[in-house]
Amino acid sequence: MIRSIIAVLAAAYLFPAAANAQTRNGAMPHVVVYKAKSKYRNLVPVQLSADKKTITSYPAPADVTTGNGYALPVALHKGYFLDKRGVNLNTAFISLTYAQYSKLKDVPAPEELYKMIVDKAPIRELCDCGIKQDGKNTVKQLNDLIDTQQLKKKCKTAK
Repeated sequence: MIRSIIAVLAAAYLFPAAANAQTRNGAMPHVVVYKAKSKYRNLVPVQLSADKKTITSYPAPADVTTGNGYALPVALHKGYFLDKRGVNLNTAFISLTYAQYSKLKDVPAPEELYKMIVDKAPIRELCDCGIKQDGKNTVKQLNDLIDTQQLKKKCKTAK
């Protein structure tokens, strides 16, 4: 009987901790490197549904700025960019620049943002280089992978 109580208490204690650890690990930001079909670096990204018919996520105006300016992707070698805004295969870019978007008092309704999309499928290549870690996947390291044609071998290629 006491063993059963101890087992139940241990499970109640351990399983939530394991679930929280998994959530924390699953929510860790990843290093995403991409190449777009055109020069969209200054345009704000939004997320579309899988069928590309609706916007599922978009930033608040304050989200497109950082302490150092705008949350623009970092230009890498050979037309690649290091993402700072959650770019993925369902990303689209709207016609507003980071500067224009950051000055909005109110975000337009998703339907209005949808009308501003300049390309519903702008991503030509997308690589996930793993969880962001201090000192790892720096711009220099990523450029080295690009220059030596190792990016697609060392990182998980989504497209």
